[in-house]
Amino acid sequence: MQSTDLGNKESGKLWHRKPSPAARDGIIVNIIHSTSDYLPKVLRFLNVAFDSSGDCLIAGDHQGNIYVFDLYGNRFNLVQRTAQACTALAFNLRRKSEFLVALADYSIKCFDTVTKELVSWMRGHESSVFSISVHASGRYAITTSSDTAQLWDLDTFQRKRKLNILQSVGIQKVFFLPLSNTILSCFKDNSIFAWECDTLSCRYQLPAPPESSSILYKVFAVTRDGRILAAGGKSNHLHLWCLEAKQLFRIIQMPTKVRAIRHLEFLPDSFDAGSNQVLGVLSQDGIMRFVNIQTCKLLFEIGSLDEGISSSVISPHGRYIASIMENGSLNIYSVQALTQEINKPPPPLVKVIEDLPKSKLNSGGLKIKVTTGRVQRPAKSRENKIQTRILKQDLAGSFENKENELSDGLNKKRLQVLLKGYGEYPMKYRMFIWRSLLQLPENHTAFSSLEDKGVHVAFLNLQKKYPIKSGKLLRVLQRTLSALAHWSAIFSDTPYLPLLAFPFVKLFQNNQLICFEVVATLIINWCQHWFEYFPNPPINILSMIENVLAFHDKDLLQHFIDHDITSQLYAWPLLETVFSEVLTREEWLKLFDNVFSNHPSFLLMTVVAYNICSRAPLLNCSLKDDFEYFFHHRNNLDISVVIREVYHLMDTTPTDIHPNSMLHVFVALTKGQYPVFNQYPKFIVDYQTQERERIRIDELDYLRERQMVEDMQAEVDQQRVEDEAWYQKQELLRKAEETRRELLLQEEEKMIQQRQRLASVKRELKVKEMHLQDATRRRFLKLQQDQREMELRRLDDEIERKNLIRNQEAVAKEMREDANAFRRKVDLEEHMFHKLIETDQTQNQKTQEWEEAKEKDFHLKSEKKASALADASRKWFLEKEINDALEHAEHLYSKAVPSYPNGQVASSGAPRTSQLDDISEMDSSTCISLNQRRIQWDTMERDLVERVRNLRQRLTVQARNRRQPPHLLATQRA
Repeated sequence: MQSTDLGNKESGKLWHRKPSPAARDGIIVNIIHSTSDYLPKVLRFLNVAFDSSGDCLIAGDHQGNIYVFDLYGNRFNLVQRTAQACTALAFNLRRKSEFLVALADYSIKCFDTVTKELVSWMRGHESSVFSISVHASGRYAITTSSDTAQLWDLDTFQRKRKLNILQSVGIQKVFFLPLSNTILSCFKDNSIFAWECDTLSCRYQLPAPPESSSILYKVFAVTRDGRILAAGGKSNHLHLWCLEAKQLFRIIQMPTKVRAIRHLEFLPDSFDAGSNQVLGVLSQDGIMRFVNIQTCKLLFEIGSLDEGISSSVISPHGRYIASIMENGSLNIYSVQALTQEINKPPPPLVKVIEDLPKSKLNSGGLKIKVTTGRVQRPAKSRENKIQTRILKQDLAGSFENKENELSDGLNKKRLQVLLKGYGEYPMKYRMFIWRSLLQLPENHTAFSSLEDKGVHVAFLNLQKKYPIKSGKLLRVLQRTLSALAHWSAIFSDTPYLPLLAFPFVKLFQNNQLICFEVVATLIINWCQHWFEYFPNPPINILSMIENVLAFHDKDLLQHFIDHDITSQLYAWPLLETVFSEVLTREEWLKLFDNVFSNHPSFLLMTVVAYNICSRAPLLNCSLKDDFEYFFHHRNNLDISVVIREVYHLMDTTPTDIHPNSMLHVFVALTKGQYPVFNQYPKFIVDYQTQERERIRIDELDYLRERQMVEDMQAEVDQQRVEDEAWYQKQELLRKAEETRRELLLQEEEKMIQQRQRLASVKRELKVKEMHLQDATRRRFLKLQQDQREMELRRLDDEIERKNLIRNQEAVAKEMREDANAFRRKVDLEEHMFHKLIETDQTQNQKTQEWEEAKEKDFHLKSEKKASALADASRKWFLEKEINDALEHAEHLYSKAVPSYPNGQVASSGAPRTSQLDDISEMDSSTCISLNQRRIQWDTMERDLVERVRNLRQRLTVQARNRRQPPHLLATQRA
């Protein structure tokens, strides 16, 4: 087993020597991806997927590195770094170089493996995507997560539909059935529905499994023909459903070691027409067991308890198995090596003698155990005893039966009876029957040795002569023809070999070994004596056809002779293309069902029958071009009629002209090594080989001489070009020198003119400099004068400011002294006024008003003490008013209280009362007048305070202006 470490390489070889997988493990190569850090670690592979050809696969690890492995070209390439783990992959899209990858951020991206660029980015899932299923056409894809499944159009990368379900139910898997437009959805409650892809209408629902073997389905697999569904889960039972009948038809019990099934996948076979018989079952122990679902026989297994398998994918053609191991590495298995022991002749078939009635098809009757040794037979029952007897065979027919017995338990006579009854073999079993009829040995080793020799020189430029659209088909055709040429030298010179092999290559393009052996068997048996007149067409074979045609249809042959149409025109085109140009695929398959089931002369008789059945249109042809067109294009002809005519010719042709007498019977290829094919004129082939070698040598010599002449001519041309270039360069140098001389003269003249201009400019600058110095000196003197004047003004302003401050201080001092004197005087006046009021209050109640007036007056005076300019006016006014009030009060008091000479006061009651009332009235009027005067005083006082504030503001502005520079002062004045 070879092991390859990808490391930090982005590309390289998968193996450095040809792999030879052993039959016991079948491993071609083990691929690991480890880092080269200080502490190296292995990057685990998570998902793997094959492309539609089966020769390439992609794999992604948990760091998002995605590699493409080309098993045919022995190369690997790093195509993308997604920087996050991939959860699902798909590589079978319509555009072969594109692939889908589901990432850990729930998105799906499409990349191109060639350009390594992002093609599209699809979002819409809210949980991890664990499955991507692509339609057979490659146009649609279904991505599945635990809560939803979404249908995408891969042409526009737009979401078409979305399947939403209840969270309690959950989705197990949603996928396309192969080669159909049906979508199968499997849910966690074991319900399985089939939907139409275009309309998304429900086609059917599978019934619930029997209760005796009810398991929760976890994994599913479908055969390539879409007829059988395998389901498994946490059990060792496998349920096989027939999707056509929509019922469970078999329950397979795996060995007791199997407790749970983790993955299911059918193993494709080129000869089963899609009805796969081998199922791979990956269980919880990491071992994948492959079981035949018909015989329930365990065929082989991969993986072990020490090296368990985590997941596996099988290539579409069934040649490789890619398994991700539990240790994170990737194993590539060869199915051919694993099935080497199985491909031996099978044991005798078990004939079904009696079918159970439908009423007895319960779960117990469906259950079959998997065995490893022989075919499982039902136990004998006393109730259903079947009597059998042994029939003696006669000795006469034993040899014939032995001759008609084919491999795989088939009988040629019975197949011929079946073929005559139905006209063709069932499409499902056609490849299997062909392989049995031709008795292919499947010599893998011998074919590998031929294949290892590479592409033959004769077919290196095959695509130029046969431009096939499919690159894969062209490669398979090239390999098959190369293998035939390596097998026998004549096939490298056979011009019609590609035409002969192409229909078989197209039919068996997924299995090159079978394709080679089918073509080789055809050449050995049905192309007998074709190469005796090489390189000319087989004249002897064409003569046989002409003799048979002359016997059965002389008129048609005479018509050919009359128009100079030979057998090389009406027979050889059909033979060298084996009727592939004149028949459709279905007609060709039907014809070769009969060709391979009969004597090799059947093919020659088919040429005669084709001409006889086309008698009417051929008799109407008269031009050679019309005949050529007829035998190289499809015609309106029923192949069934042709085949019946062939059987009629085989039975009615006389023995002397019948090809049976000239062709030997069928001979199969030998087992192990292919037989030597030398049925051709060896001297001609050798001569042609020698001539070809001589021509090749002459051609090489000619090419060598021509190359020398071309080299010499190239040298001469190069020398001539160099000489011309040198002369041109010299001419350019001369012209450049003259140009430079002219430029130098012009530059000298310009220099003289510039010097003259420079001298005049210097003089002008000198004059300007003198004027500038004079102006600068005058400006400097004026600036000094201005500075002195400014200094004087500043000193004047400073003196004026100091005088103003001194005057303000004197005025303020005077005002403060006046205010203090006024304050003392006011205090005295208030004291006297209070005494007067107190005397009045003891008289009557009205004297209280005076006290309130006195308090208000005192309050107002205390607030107005800061007023300096109103002191003088208020002093004079207050003195005058108080004196008038005192005089008036004394005057009233003197009138109210008359004095007597002896100083006694009158004590009569009534008159004194009236006098007191008069005094009270007079006091009230006096108080009112005093209040009015006080209001006037307050108003005058407020006016005086406002005037003082305005005066202070003007003084402050004047002082600030004296401190500012003169130019700012001038600006303010302006």
